[in-house]
Amino acid sequence: MKKIRVLFVCVHNSARSQMAEAFLNHLAGDRFEAESAGLSPGQLNPAAIEVMKEVGLDISHNETNSVFDFFKQGRKYNFVITVCEQSASERCPLFPGITQRLHWSFEDPACFNGTAEEIKNKTRIVRDQIKTAVENFIASHKNYIILMSADHTL
Repeated sequence: MKKIRVLFVCVHNSARSQMAEAFLNHLAGDRFEAESAGLSPGQLNPAAIEVMKEVGLDISHNETNSVFDFFKQGRKYNFVITVCEQSASERCPLFPGITQRLHWSFEDPACFNGTAEEIKNKTRIVRDQIKTAVENFIASHKNYIILMSADHTL
C-alpha cells in the first residue's frame, strides 16, 4: 500500500513541526509518511526534545529542514499542514500535484518565557495538543487511506 505523504511546516522547524512529524510516524507510520520543514530553519528546541523523550520519542538527532528546499526538489505531498500562526503559514509555497493544505495553530515554544521547568510545562501542553490533533487527523482520514490504496495512480 502506498503511504500518504504529509509535510508539517512551522517557522523554524525546531519544535511544533518536529513533534507532529514524530507523532504521525510513530502512531501511523504503516499508513503515513511524515516529514517536517521550516520557513526559516533553526536549531532544535531543547524543551521540545526533552518533552518528546518523556513520551518515548527521541527527536534529538533530527535535522531542521527548509520548506523551500523541499519545494525546489519537487517533493510531492498529499497533505501540507502548517502548525504555526496563520500569517507565517501564508508564506508556505504551493507544492506540485494534488496537495491538501491544512492549518493547525499552536503556540511557539521558542517564545515561552520563565524558568526551565515553566518552559517545559508550557511545551508539554503544546506537545499534548499536537498529539491530539495528529490522532484526530489519523482517525478522520481512514477512508482516504482506503480510497488511496485502491487507486494505484496516486
